[in-house]
Amino acid sequence: MMTKVEAIIQPSKLDAVKEVLTELGIEGLTISEVRGHGRQKGHTETYRGREYSVDLLPKIKIESVMNDSQVDAAVKAILETAATGKIGDGKIFLSKVDEAIRIRNQERGVAAL
Repeated sequence: MMTKVEAIIQPSKLDAVKEVLTELGIEGLTISEVRGHGRQKGHTETYRGREYSVDLLPKIKIESVMNDSQVDAAVKAILETAATGKIGDGKIFLSKVDEAIRIRNQERGVAAL
C-alpha cells in the first residue's frame, strides 16, 4: 500500500525538510506556496501609517506519495526538522492511496513512485 503525506510547514523550514527527506530516499516531492491560518489567526501590520490585518499567512505545502514502509520515518523526520515549538509550525496529514500510475510507461503501484 501507499500513503500520501501532506505537510504544511513554515517557509523557512523548506530546505531543511527537503534535505532530510532526500536523505531518507524520498525523492518524489511536490512543493507549493500556500496561504492559511489555524490557531495563529494572522497578525496586524502597519503600512504607510495604516494598520491592516494579515489573516492568511504564507506557508509551504509538501506532498509526497510513498510506500507505507517509509511513512513513519518521513513523519518523524518532518516533525523533528520543521518544529520550532511555536504556534504556526504546521500540520501533517496522512491519506491512503489506492493506486498510482506513471504516465510515461503505465507502471502501477509502488513501482510508479
